[in-house]
Amino acid sequence: MRKNNSSITDKLFGEFDRFLKIVANPPENPSQLTPESESTDYIHNHQDKKNVEGLMRINHTGEVCAQALYYGQALFAKDRSTHAHLIKAADEEHNHLYWCQERINDLQTHTSILNPFWYASSFALGATAALFGDKISYGFVIEVEKQVEDHLQEHIDQIPTEDIKTHAILAQMKADEIRHGQDARDAGGVDLPQPVKNIMTGMSKIMKFLVYRI
Repeated sequence: MRKNNSSITDKLFGEFDRFLKIVANPPENPSQLTPESESTDYIHNHQDKKNVEGLMRINHTGEVCAQALYYGQALFAKDRSTHAHLIKAADEEHNHLYWCQERINDLQTHTSILNPFWYASSFALGATAALFGDKISYGFVIEVEKQVEDHLQEHIDQIPTEDIKTHAILAQMKADEIRHGQDARDAGGVDLPQPVKNIMTGMSKIMKFLVYRI
C-alpha cells in the first residue's frame, strides 16, 4: 500500500513538472515541421491581423488544454493500451502546440496569461473522466475533438485568404483532430450524455471569449 501511494505521489510530482514546462516554456522538438513553415505571408488589413492573433491565441490555449486532458486521462487509465494510446495522442498534440506558438511568434503577439488555469482545469477534467473507465474517457476524447473540429472550421472561415500559413496549420490540425476522435471511437469510446456535452460546450465558449482578449 505504501509503495502504491509512493508511486502515485511520484506520478503527480512528474505531472506537476510537466505542467510547469508546458505553461512556462515554448514547446520544442516537434516530430512534424510546421505546415508552410517557410511562408512569410503578411496580413495587410490591421483588423484582420488582430483577429488572427486572437484566433491563434485560442488555438494555442486549446492545445495546452489538449495536452492536459490527455495526460490527466493517461494518469488514471485502466488499461495499458489505453495509456499508450493517450500518450501517443498527447505527443501529436504537442506538434499542434508548437505550430500555434510559431505562428503566434510570427504575428508578434502573446499567448494567453490564463493558460495555467486552463491547463489545471483540463487536467482535472481528464483525470476525472478516466476514473469512470476507459470507455467514458475515450468518450471525452470524441466530444472534445468534435468541438475542436467545429471551432477550427469556424476559424478557417475567418482567416484572410492571403494568410497561407495559418490556413495550412489549421487545416492540418483539423485533419488530425478528426482522426483522434475516430481513433477514440474505434477504441470503444461511448457518446457522453447531452448535459455533459452542454457543460463542455459552455466551458469552451467561456475559454474562447476570455483567451481571445487576454
